[in-house]
Amino acid sequence: MNLIIDVGNTHVKLALFKGDRLEVKEVVELEDLVSGIKSLKQKYNSIKKVILSSVGKLEAKDIDEINKHFDLQILDANTKWAFTNLYRTPSTLGIDRMVLVNAAIKKFPNKNTLIIDAGTCITYDFVTHNKAYLGGAISPGIRMRYKSLNNFTASLPLLETERPEALIGNSTNNAIHSGVVNGVLKEIDGLIADYKQKYSDLTVILTGGDANFLSKQLKSSIFVNSNFLLEGLNYILQFNTH
Repeated sequence: MNLIIDVGNTHVKLALFKGDRLEVKEVVELEDLVSGIKSLKQKYNSIKKVILSSVGKLEAKDIDEINKHFDLQILDANTKWAFTNLYRTPSTLGIDRMVLVNAAIKKFPNKNTLIIDAGTCITYDFVTHNKAYLGGAISPGIRMRYKSLNNFTASLPLLETERPEALIGNSTNNAIHSGVVNGVLKEIDGLIADYKQKYSDLTVILTGGDANFLSKQLKSSIFVNSNFLLEGLNYILQFNTH
């Protein structure tokens, strides 16, 4: 089995894959990472390969401790990727975006694919049918938009994410919900339409924390997969250890 460790700023996702199939997924606090991995090792003694991706702060002692138990591969600049990177500033390209592109190549080989990751930011990444990564777009995510209205104005409240009751907001709260959520939906549907004008055979994948909330309201035909990043990490581990 493969153990996937995805370290965020406060939480860590731990996933076990048997081949391409996700068997186990757990979320632990950052400070509980080592104990969480030890617990998984006790339950599943068939773990053979481990990959770690970190956007958060992971201390060297934690990495050393994990290395005591497994042959650990850390996602870094030396990792082999399954695509040709045509991004003009590759050193500034987020690891998570690169992982998602690899997942798309694995899941939809020989397809023109747009990956939309709806999280803190909404990222759009496009890879061609012949595995060339061209780039995409970055825009504020849903929560960032709600928070910006509150932070940069004197009187607008900070609201929880909510599906708008109507297109026309008949109160300040309803107007905010309409503006934020409908704005995001129109943006995503509009960009998908623009990509489809250029690539008629486009495959679209939606992932990230807001994927399920948005997918029910989008007009476009998409594949929704909340575990897409974990699947991408598993594929990278396979790709780098064959």
